[in-house]
Amino acid sequence: MHALVIGSGGREHSIVKSFAESVLIEQIFVSPGNAGTDEIAVNVIIDLKNHEAVVQFCKLQNIGLVFIGPEDPLVDGLCDSLRAADILVVGPSKKAAQLEGSKIFAKKFMEAAGVPTAKADIVNSVESTMAAAKNYTAPYILKADGLAAGKGVFICRTLEILESAAKKIFVEKTLGAAGETALLEQNLPGTEISFLVLTNGETFQALPLAQDHKRLLNKNLGPNTGGMGTVAPMDIPHYLYHKIIEKVIQPSVDQLKKENYLFYGILFVGLMIVDNEPYVLEYNVRLGDPETQVILPLIKNDIGKVFHDLAQGQLEELSFTNKKSICIVNAAAGYPGNPVKDTPIHLPIGFQPDVYILHAGTKLDANGYIRSNGGRVLNVIAIDETFEKAKNKALELNAKINFEGRQYRTDIGNYQSKRQDT
Repeated sequence: MHALVIGSGGREHSIVKSFAESVLIEQIFVSPGNAGTDEIAVNVIIDLKNHEAVVQFCKLQNIGLVFIGPEDPLVDGLCDSLRAADILVVGPSKKAAQLEGSKIFAKKFMEAAGVPTAKADIVNSVESTMAAAKNYTAPYILKADGLAAGKGVFICRTLEILESAAKKIFVEKTLGAAGETALLEQNLPGTEISFLVLTNGETFQALPLAQDHKRLLNKNLGPNTGGMGTVAPMDIPHYLYHKIIEKVIQPSVDQLKKENYLFYGILFVGLMIVDNEPYVLEYNVRLGDPETQVILPLIKNDIGKVFHDLAQGQLEELSFTNKKSICIVNAAAGYPGNPVKDTPIHLPIGFQPDVYILHAGTKLDANGYIRSNGGRVLNVIAIDETFEKAKNKALELNAKINFEGRQYRTDIGNYQSKRQDT
């Protein structure tokens, strides 16, 4: 079978790596891919907004499975176009993808499903925002309704800051169409957890919990990022795990079925745990990045078969290793605000199966040399019996990477290693 993976980041390189190890998949194409995927797959350029071009490529190359990594093609309805052409694809329908594409759609879905979530008001102007704010307490959470490349959420500690954020969205229109409407949401202080499940819209299979590290610097300092590292599996009390299943995951999947949404894919539930109670912050309709990089190595099943089955609405029972995995992200100079691109990268040669590098924002120049091509550039992955051993292996390999201005954290997994390995 031939497979097509859509995307260019570390998540997609991780998927490609797993597909390359599958007995079902003979050849892998990636669009657009990166310098790392180029080593084990065929990178191709396809206009992903031209659905007919994607369909024609799949037919020409006899593609038996399409896996879509990023959110934009999902929200744009690419899955619908592929399914209409009888091409198997992992991902939700355009309608179901609005769970990520629209914060307002998702909030209404949460309320219909009866899952716990923060109270919120729909606002569409500076005036309506400030009027609604009278019913909320600081910090005020203002979320642009549409996709905004991670820039649509404003955490405002004062009314003055809230008003400034509302002006950016509604007056200056810095987010374009994504900011035509927004949610003003009550802040929920607590601990964030990401809970991912494979689902066919009727039943689900839970994936190992991953703990993301969003801040740029050690000790959770510095600006928020797309993620500077992850560890898995995250350890939470059994009672809390079962509470999340009963109060959030099961009702969410039940609501997918009730609404008759076609959803052969991944439901990513962003949770806030407040006083041991789960509240839904958001839904994503895809695998997370860099969560994918630490989750996939823990799955014993053939990943190609798992996703081929899922694309047909079938859920294979998953089994997992007892090992621990860690991902250390190497980011470009200037990240997250203004990452420097086109920087030469020097990598060590030769890796072991349990410690390796995944490419995220990289490209090959005209001479075939690797250069940076994004904010998060490289991921170092290590798997071992304990978090401490995995972390040490990851740091050892990470030290051998060289490019100017690179940024990375050395404390990824510190909390987990102390909690689980003592």
